[in-house]
Amino acid sequence: MPKVTMYSTRVCPYCVRAEQLLKSKGVTDIDKILVDEHPEKRVEMMTRTGRRTVPQIYIGDTHVGGFDDLSALDREGKLVPLLAP
Repeated sequence: MPKVTMYSTRVCPYCVRAEQLLKSKGVTDIDKILVDEHPEKRVEMMTRTGRRTVPQIYIGDTHVGGFDDLSALDREGKLVPLLAP
């Protein structure tokens, strides 16, 4: 399974939902980068993704986007193949 990285904050309900969805698909390890605790990581996130909101999710080198994007991939049947090794 590719590495899953999620830029997040401690109080973000969409981050919690994204984590729940990923775990329901078998993801056991998510590298969470808490941008509220590490402001320099928010700058990194914005530079890397071009977005300001959390969550911002990467599966391997693929930028998935936020929770709505992740959920849409799941509904389209494209999330599980993306998570395949």
